Amino acid sequence: MVKVAEKFKVSGSYMARVCTNLNVPRPERGYWAKLAVGKALHKPSLPELKPGDPVSWSQDGEFQSLPRPRLVAPPRPGPPRNKLLRPVAGVHGLIRNAKGDYDAGYKVDEGQHLRPYKRLLVDITASSAGLDKALGFANDLFNALESAGYRVLISSPAENFTRPRIDEREQLSKLQRGEHSYNYTHLWSPQLPTVVYVGSVAFGLAVIEMSESVVLRYVNGKYIRESDYKPPKTSVRYVDHSWTTTKDIPGGRLRLVVYAPYPGVSWSISFQESRDRTLTTDIPKMVKSIENSTEVLVAKVKEEERQAELRRKEWAAQQEQWRQEEDRRRVAESIKESRAQLTKVIEDWARVVSLEQFFSGIQSRAQDLPEEQRQEVLNRLALAREFVGTQDPLEFFRSWKTPAEKYLPLSMQKAAEKRD
Repeated sequence: MVKVAEKFKVSGSYMARVCTNLNVPRPERGYWAKLAVGKALHKPSLPELKPGDPVSWSQDGEFQSLPRPRLVAPPRPGPPRNKLLRPVAGVHGLIRNAKGDYDAGYKVDEGQHLRPYKRLLVDITASSAGLDKALGFANDLFNALESAGYRVLISSPAENFTRPRIDEREQLSKLQRGEHSYNYTHLWSPQLPTVVYVGSVAFGLAVIEMSESVVLRYVNGKYIRESDYKPPKTSVRYVDHSWTTTKDIPGGRLRLVVYAPYPGVSWSISFQESRDRTLTTDIPKMVKSIENSTEVLVAKVKEEERQAELRRKEWAAQQEQWRQEEDRRRVAESIKESRAQLTKVIEDWARVVSLEQFFSGIQSRAQDLPEEQRQEVLNRLALAREFVGTQDPLEFFRSWKTPAEKYLPLSMQKAAEKRD
C-alpha cells in the first residue's frame, strides 16, 4: 500500500480510503510478513460490480462520465407478499450520522426548514421539530427497500444524475401544479441525489416535510400562529402593536417523492401523509409502486435517449449548414479580394511602367540639350528617381494571391486530406 501510494504521491492511509471507497480488496496487516515465510492468505478476487458502485477515483474531485449501462426492467414480482424477503433492521447507513449534520447548519427562523452546511447528505428536508420523524420514516423506507433486495445509496458523481425542484407546499392549486409553475424557495437541496436501484434502474428518493399556509401574527419581535395568539386585556396605557400575515411554514406532515434521476426524463410519483394516516403505514405500497414503475421508467429513458439522439443529429446538421454557409461566404470573399488585389496590381504596374517611360523620355530628350542644361536636367531626373524610388512591377504580381491561396474551400480541404 505504501509503495502504491508513493507512485500516486499520496499517503498510505489515503490510498486505503480510496480502496475502501471503490470496494477493492487490499492486504491485511501482516500479509507481507506472512508471504515472506510462505503463510500468506489467499488473495480475494475483485467483487462483482453492482449498479451505483463507483468505478473511478480522482484526487481533484473531477470524475469521468461513464456510459450509461443498458437499463433493463427486472421481471415483474410475483403475487403480493405480506412480509419482506430478507428483513433488514437497525439504523441504515445513510441515516446513522445524519441528525448531527442536519443540526449543524445555517441559522434559520424558528419553525423553518433546516439548511445544513453539508450537502453530501441523504435527501431529507425538514424543520428542527420534524427532523426526527423524517429520519425515522426514511430509515424504515430504506430498510424495507433493502429487505426487498434493492440498494439505497447516494449516487456517484459519474452517474450524472439530476434532482428536480421539489415543491414543499402541501396544497397546490391547478396553476401551481402546472408543468411550468415556479416557486422561489430557499430550501436546502443535496449535492447528489439519493437513489434506489431496482435491478439496473435507478429511482430518486426525496423526503420532505410539507409546508402549510398559516396566518401568523407578529408579536414582540417574532411570529406566532394566530390560533395561539391571546390578545392582552384592554388598557389605557397599553396598545397592542401587532399585525398578521400569511406564510408557508412546515406543518409536520411528510411527502415522499420518487422521481427519475436521468437527465431530460420527466417522471415522478409522490406519497404524502394526511392528518389521519402516516407515511410509514404505506411503505409496503411504496415499495410495490416502485417495483411496478420500472418498465414505465425504462421506456421513458429510452424515449429520452432517442429524442436526445435526434437533437444531436439536428444540431450536427445545423452546424454543418452553418459551416457550408460560412464556406460559401469565405469563398465569395476570397474571390472578391483576389480580384480587387489583381486590379490593384494592374494599376500599380501601369503606374510604374508609365513613370519609367516618362523618365526614359526625359533622359532621351536631354541628350539634345547643351551640356550645361543637359547636366541640370539629368541631375533633376536623378532626384526624381530617388524621390519615387526603385519599383519592380514583377514584385506587385508576385504578391498577388489567387482565391484558393486566400481561402481553401472545404471541398478542396477534404481532397487534400484524402491525398495525405
